[in-house]
Amino acid sequence: MTEAINRCNASETAACCCVDVGTIMDNTDCTASYSQEFERREQAEAMLRTLTDKARAVESEPCLIESRFSETPAGVKLDCEFTFSCQAETMIFQLGLR
Repeated sequence: MTEAINRCNASETAACCCVDVGTIMDNTDCTASYSQEFERREQAEAMLRTLTDKARAVESEPCLIESRFSETPAGVKLDCEFTFSCQAETMIFQLGLR
């Protein structure tokens, strides 16, 4: 058993060589990005409203939402960034989109 404990590095728990959550989620990645092209601007605006509602349902502090609409040959492209107060909220938001 001591061999397994000795092989663990500093960010692992000695009892089972499990990785500590703080090693994976260190609050450095709090922004989720979304980009999609739509045929019509109304569709893009509806998607932005849906995404905004989902972000507001997850946030503990106000989420910073930045969005851009750009005209393309095929219609309208929506680009958004959602910056949450912590990485856990970002992950919950992203998982909710799947």
